[in-house]
Amino acid sequence: MAGTKNHDYHILEPDIWPLIGALSGLVFTTGMVFFMHEMSGWQIILGLGIAGLIATFFSWFSNIVKEAQQGDHTPVVQLHLRYGMILFIASEVMFFVGWFWSFFDFSLFPQPIEVVEGVTTSLFGQDGAAAISQWPPKGLEVLNAFELPLLNTLILLCSGTTVTWAHHSLIHGDREGLKKGLWATILLGALFTSIQAYEYAVAPFAFGENTYGSAFYMATGFHGFHVLVGTIFLIVCLIRTYKGHFTPRQHFGFEAAAWYWHFVDVVWLFLFVAVYVWGGWGAPVH
Repeated sequence: MAGTKNHDYHILEPDIWPLIGALSGLVFTTGMVFFMHEMSGWQIILGLGIAGLIATFFSWFSNIVKEAQQGDHTPVVQLHLRYGMILFIASEVMFFVGWFWSFFDFSLFPQPIEVVEGVTTSLFGQDGAAAISQWPPKGLEVLNAFELPLLNTLILLCSGTTVTWAHHSLIHGDREGLKKGLWATILLGALFTSIQAYEYAVAPFAFGENTYGSAFYMATGFHGFHVLVGTIFLIVCLIRTYKGHFTPRQHFGFEAAAWYWHFVDVVWLFLFVAVYVWGGWGAPVH
């Protein structure tokens, strides 16, 4: 019979949200360019881009949830969703490789001072002469790795155990354990973000003073952004849990969130060792 579905794949209906998302991304990047060049009207353009992206995320992901609840996510579709999530996390790994690469390049191959038209400059900041071939730059105070950064490390490690608790509870049909594990993970993620915001507020160096500060804030800041995204991901899972969406046999949305959260945990462990402990070794602490 014509139109009868005789396969396990899910053929998507025509949808306007991919187009809206693409246009919103263009408007957002245009607004960022206007902002960086201090051109007038950037607030409106950037605001429209952000609003469009948020609307796209909410509506497009809502459609995906509806498809899952309608039974469109067959085992074959779920397998391909897993492949997609694995490739997405792999791309995120390479994203952070770039920041680690820059940090190690700055630290292992510190640049000497440069004299341009009689003016002494350096990639390390204003006091170039005192910072020849030294990392961190001489006179720079760094954050004590074994205070707030260590506390945040313990918090993220604990959050990894609570999200695993939630996952195992879901698999064994324990809805209350699932809710408690998700609540604990979300609260730990919010606590991590709060402590990192305080750490930035009291940090003894700024973003643009030298390569140490730039590499530090880019690496840890993007990780903090990923923690925030992961927390939102888990909040959505918690809402879906209260609506009874997940079952022991079909819960890819939660599984993807758990994978993402574990990825964030592992990246932080590398950041803690490489940036906080090794990267600030021998420098005076704040």
